Parts: sequence; C-alpha cells; structure tokens
Amino acid sequence: MAPRGRPKSFDRETALEQAMLVFWDRGFEATGVDELASTMGISTSSLYATFGGKEDLFLAALDHYQGDRGHYTKSAMEVGATAQDCFRKLFETSAIELTRTDQPRGCMLALALPTCSPEMEPLRTKMNERREVSLRRFVERLRRAKKEGEIDSSCDTSSLALFFLTTIQGMSIQARTGASREKLIEVGKLAMGVWPENHSSRNRPGRSR
Repeated sequence: MAPRGRPKSFDRETALEQAMLVFWDRGFEATGVDELASTMGISTSSLYATFGGKEDLFLAALDHYQGDRGHYTKSAMEVGATAQDCFRKLFETSAIELTRTDQPRGCMLALALPTCSPEMEPLRTKMNERREVSLRRFVERLRRAKKEGEIDSSCDTSSLALFFLTTIQGMSIQARTGASREKLIEVGKLAMGVWPENHSSRNRPGRSR
C-alpha cells in the first residue's frame, strides 16, 4: 500500500519571493489565496500551514521585500559624506529601482495597500507603521545634519523629511503609471532644490569666499 501523501516540500524563500511579486503587482486585496498558492507552486493547505494565512503571508512577503529589493531607502541613509549626498543618492537610486524592468514598477510598501476596505484597517495600520520607520530615519539624518551645521538651524526637519518621503511615494505612483526613469531622476533633482544649506557657516570670519 502506498504511503499516505505528505505536503510537498518546497523552498520557503523561493515561494516567498513569488508571493512578494504577486502582492507587489496586484496589491493585497486583489490577490487571492488560490492565485498565490498556484504562483508559489504549493497547495493552499501548505500555504496556510507554512505562513498562517494571506495576511501573515503578505507581511512576510513585505519583510522579504524590505530586506532585499526595498533595502535601498535604508542604505541611502548610510552612505555619503553629507546628508545632502545621502538624499541626493536616495532620489537617484529610487528613480532607478522604481523603474526596473525585472520586477513590478513602483514601491511595494507604497502601492500594495494604499487604501482598503474597513475590515482591513488593522493591516493598513501595520503598513503605516512601516512607512513611519522610513520617515523617522529621514528625520534622524536631517537632525544630525542640523547638529553638525550642514543645514540651517531654522530648518523644520520633520516637515522636510515628510516632503522627501511624499516625493518618493509620488515617484512610486508615477513609475507604476509609466513615467520614465529620466523623468523621475529630474523630479528628484527638483526636490533637492529645497535643500536648506547653512549659508551662515559660509560667512563666518576667517572662511574664504
């Protein structure tokens, strides 16, 4: 007698990558469990047994995205001799990443659940908390720049950080609707035009003009 069936083994990271791409492309609510299981190459029972359900799978896929393809926003804050270099690099890299042809266009964090039905509000709250992490990272880098005298002491770092994040989210929407990489690079350059340089430091006694 043949042994009773066992769940087919599969590579978790590979399956998670596939789930990430589906959620990223279609969004959370437009993606069905059967479609996810088929794309991942597993049964729905294996999906539930391994990931706990659609919402848990979505959050795991989002973790996968933020730790890999979406990591560039965090990386940008860690490179560059100055904060200005960091944000300039952030906009340039965002324009490149958001328009790649080997993945869905735009940012998964920005696009996978921008709005939702009332019953999904708890999940959207979790998404908003993740977006807040990026905002706090921007604020911290700008506050450091202010402390070091790189930007003017009158700068409202919270508002500037929100402006930069809002610009990147807008770039993500534009990328999804077909904006070119070149256009988004120009948007980033325009956003950097508001950079609050510390002009007073240039005019201190003893500094060359």
